[in-house]
Amino acid sequence: MKRIILGSNSPRRRELLAGLDIAFTVDTGNTFEESLEEGLEAHEVPLRLSAGKSHGFHRPLADDEVLVTSDTVVIVDGEVLGKPHSREDAVAMLRKLSGRAHEVVTAVTLRDSRREETFSVSTQVHFKALSQEEIDYYIDKYRPFDKAGAYGIQEWIGYVGISSIEGSFYNVMGFPVHRVWHELQSFL
Repeated sequence: MKRIILGSNSPRRRELLAGLDIAFTVDTGNTFEESLEEGLEAHEVPLRLSAGKSHGFHRPLADDEVLVTSDTVVIVDGEVLGKPHSREDAVAMLRKLSGRAHEVVTAVTLRDSRREETFSVSTQVHFKALSQEEIDYYIDKYRPFDKAGAYGIQEWIGYVGISSIEGSFYNVMGFPVHRVWHELQSFL
């Protein structure tokens, strides 16, 4: 068997991969800088970022290693919402998501010393109309600055604000474990 390396700082991705009862290590050494060319189609963004993180890994992979990298974005009206850079940015994102549906796309790259595969999973998320008080409370208490679209479905805002989802809950958390399990079995 191969040794699996998760190349991510995300505690949610670590928790979700651990839930598959797969032995893995975490190694976040990376030289990749997240910058993309203008005009890139929204659904291509997480694919490029996930693959870029894989190729930016700080060392060559041994023959018995598989590197897993990932990236999650929120897409609304064709616009990619990444992680907010400030409180004001988080407020603007949640206002944009309030009372409507958006898409969460997570891309995952599996790579060993000889090959690689990148795939993505999409989930539709429907938010109720959020009051300014709800937005302020969530941002001030939960500080979602490390989350695409400025929210975590598994946190308070998900409990009170998300009316429905179409697709994988875990994908919205940032790691589509059902698909990762299937793809790892095929890859290995």
